[in-house]
Amino acid sequence: MGQSINLTAADGFTLPAYVAKPAGQAKGAVVVLQEIFGVNSHIRAVADGYAAAGYLAVAPATFHRAQPGVDLGYTEADMGTGFGFKTAVDTLPAPGVMQDIQAAIDHARTGANGGKVGIVGYCWGGLLTWRSACTLSGLSAAVCYYGGGMTTAEESARLPKCPVLAHFGNQDHWIPLDTVEAFKLAHPEVQVHIYEANHGFNCDQRGSYNGPAAKLALERSLAFFVENLG
Repeated sequence: MGQSINLTAADGFTLPAYVAKPAGQAKGAVVVLQEIFGVNSHIRAVADGYAAAGYLAVAPATFHRAQPGVDLGYTEADMGTGFGFKTAVDTLPAPGVMQDIQAAIDHARTGANGGKVGIVGYCWGGLLTWRSACTLSGLSAAVCYYGGGMTTAEESARLPKCPVLAHFGNQDHWIPLDTVEAFKLAHPEVQVHIYEANHGFNCDQRGSYNGPAAKLALERSLAFFVENLG
């Protein structure tokens, strides 16, 4: 079980984060970026999983500037609510939520006993993970799960500053497969894996959950972090 802490961004804004610690000394740290449903039970479980794998896991509440305390489920109503919060955060003046993610990276670095810091994100968090890999400092690896919007021409024009692994589903109506293929061509340095799966295939609380795809993607993600974080 993890605990809630407060992070302070460069502009002085304070936001909560869920932190899960490994049983022994951390071999590195992983920042976990939420979907549009907040730092809910699923994201906390993801963080717990990375802690069990030996990493300090930090999941910042990236909605906090727009709406504190978001903890949604996966109903249609929840999705609508989450999209509203995402829109509110997206319209914040730059650098907006990115400075909150940088605060999480900085905290992770100090708590990782000298280990390296990676980042992983899901859905909206996958997009933010890509932006973090391209614009923020202190990252040694990034893993994007079905990052909505990251395959657009605007996002694809960014250049990552650390190794990136990306997971997509070929049945994802939110992320057309032709844009994934275009992203692959634009970024041969990024490891891209495509699964026989839908959007949200990693989340066991969603109808689109795909156990075999989630298992394989996690195995690849953990191996990627071992390679780049130790």
